[in-house]
Amino acid sequence: MLSEEKNKVLTQVGPGTPMGELLRRYWHPIGGASEFDQISVKPFRLLGEDLVIYKDLSGNFGMVDRQCAHRRADLSYGFVETHGIRCNYHGWSFDAAGRCVEQPFEDTVNPGNPQKERIRLKAYPVRELAGLLWAYMGPLPAPELPVYDAFTWGNGFREIVISDIPCNWMQCQENSCDPIHFEWMHDNWSTRLKGKTAPYAPKHLKVKFEEFDYGFLYKRIREGSSESNPYWTVGRVALWPNGFYLGPHFGWRVPIDDENSLSIAWFYMRVPKGREPYVQGSVPTWVSPIKDENGRWISSHVMNQDIVAWVGQGRIADRTKETLGVSDQGIAMIRKRFFDDIEAMKEGKDPKGVIRDPAIGRYVELPFEPKKPLIEGIRIEDYPKYPTINVRLSGFRHMVGQPPEVRQAFIKAMGISESGQFL
Repeated sequence: MLSEEKNKVLTQVGPGTPMGELLRRYWHPIGGASEFDQISVKPFRLLGEDLVIYKDLSGNFGMVDRQCAHRRADLSYGFVETHGIRCNYHGWSFDAAGRCVEQPFEDTVNPGNPQKERIRLKAYPVRELAGLLWAYMGPLPAPELPVYDAFTWGNGFREIVISDIPCNWMQCQENSCDPIHFEWMHDNWSTRLKGKTAPYAPKHLKVKFEEFDYGFLYKRIREGSSESNPYWTVGRVALWPNGFYLGPHFGWRVPIDDENSLSIAWFYMRVPKGREPYVQGSVPTWVSPIKDENGRWISSHVMNQDIVAWVGQGRIADRTKETLGVSDQGIAMIRKRFFDDIEAMKEGKDPKGVIRDPAIGRYVELPFEPKKPLIEGIRIEDYPKYPTINVRLSGFRHMVGQPPEVRQAFIKAMGISESGQFL
């Protein structure tokens, strides 16, 4: 249970709030670069600020205030130039740093107008990595954008999946350090959704949580398993500050504002041995719906089930009314770390996981087992030995709505039939 005041600290993300200022110390994924294969400007809201992301005619990305500095016109209807974005109302043009570089009429009637040099839009740096677009909204100099080891793996099919989630980011992120929900939300509930009442999944017998440089590890033992299982020896990662990592799968819960979040998931699937080299061009980005045609939350896919739990707590979970149990040790630990990080930031220190050394940032290895088949590939006949990888062949089980063209590209890369059988 938390006090109302502490709950506000964890959940409020706007400018000037403790958590908002903390989260601004990190790079956040804001979408897929491939979204801009068809568009050049996209309205976006991040950490309570209304912005636009754009790709100019030189192929560079930028993110600036949504309202023009002239008469506050909506720049999501602006158009891009060789460098920067131009307002469609009176033609004022701004570069990626937010500087006003052209005022067509004023430049004509008053050449050398010194006012122009003082005009600035709020602007934030944007970078592309692993097919994702990342933004940094904190004080400069910006920290390193971490290149996680999975981003360097070759010969794989990657895709990015986005969903808009109508609730606060923290109740989404707490799910990342909660192993018991796998047993009930994904295993047992899936059984019930299929109209069956049994058998129930193996029970969790033991859990523990450990902190490391880039987040927290949760470890578990279930019936029929032992302490030699990788789920106990290695564990899984709740990635700091707002993500998780499962080897071939990352997910981030990006705060849009206090009551809305953006789920961004990145998936990788190594092609079978013998199909190398495989070089993917643009990484497809698609949107997964979260409600069906009747307005009910979709529960058929793994992450959609998670979303049901997140939104079911309300727009902002009231943690003054919760009752934590022994299984919630990880949640208590990450809350404490956030409060500690806020205090450290007030003292001028970097919070947890911020990387300043380029030598460290260019390759950040995260714990996961087994990595070898993901990096080196698997022979076709060996796929049944790796159930969590093999299941990807028959369909995309993580989120609903994979577009047919993405499925077809996956089938072609893997060399399988529509049913998931190797050709």
